[in-house]
Amino acid sequence: MPKLKIAYSPCPNDTFVFDAWAHDRVPGAPRLDVTFADIDLTNGWAERGDARHDVLKVSYAVLPWILDEYALLPCGGALGRGCGPLVLTLPTAGGPADLAGKTVAVPSERSTAYLLFRLWAADMVPGGVGEVVVLPFHEIMPAVRDGKVDAGLVIHEARFTYRNYGLHALADMGEHWEHTTGLPIPLGAIVARRSLGEDMLRLLAESARASVRMAWDDPSVSRPYVLEHAQEMDPKVADQHIGLYVNEFTADLGETGYAAVRGLLTRAAAEGLVPPLGPDALRFP
Repeated sequence: MPKLKIAYSPCPNDTFVFDAWAHDRVPGAPRLDVTFADIDLTNGWAERGDARHDVLKVSYAVLPWILDEYALLPCGGALGRGCGPLVLTLPTAGGPADLAGKTVAVPSERSTAYLLFRLWAADMVPGGVGEVVVLPFHEIMPAVRDGKVDAGLVIHEARFTYRNYGLHALADMGEHWEHTTGLPIPLGAIVARRSLGEDMLRLLAESARASVRMAWDDPSVSRPYVLEHAQEMDPKVADQHIGLYVNEFTADLGETGYAAVRGLLTRAAAEGLVPPLGPDALRFP
């Protein structure tokens, strides 16, 4: 069997989840040819139906545009509580209403972070923000610090490091989402081409779930792979990152996870931000 081509980020949660599978330690799993890519790239590849990859880590927010061609796997992604994106500003920037007309850097216009931000801004920023610019997530905090943008929407380990840049957390998108819905926060999803067939899709889900559980059983095994790709991240921050984003929903979305995904996309569709989902759009396989 040829290797399946997969693309995911170099972030610690992804390398932790996929370490065992990527290194051929999951019995019976298809072998993988791994590409590391920023979420903005993988979202774009999925939306264009780029044939180079069979499996992709994408934002839940992009699902309404891709579910005809890709199936959502019920495991391997990032969904949880207390792990939402943050809006960062300089300490002197004022409150949410002061973002009206201001420039905001975001990691991807198709990201779940940006979708949560748009839902938050509709409630909290009268008149809306001004220009939105897309930057790789590791460039956002320096851009806010240096005054190149007025605010930045950040994800992942930035929750633990933004104070190092002298920045202020103006708002927590996940906190707003959880307070208004009671649901966990859907962030990153694993999708695979439907053309692979139902048997292969089930095998992919089983392989991802087994890889997660192997990583939990002995976290030290994945550590070299995690730190190799963690972009000079402090090992303690990498551990915090994994602890926040790899949880029970990574092993299985379950009823609550699916409710969160459908809740986010249904609410966004009602606001005209994404196309509406069909009744069976999230069905697996």
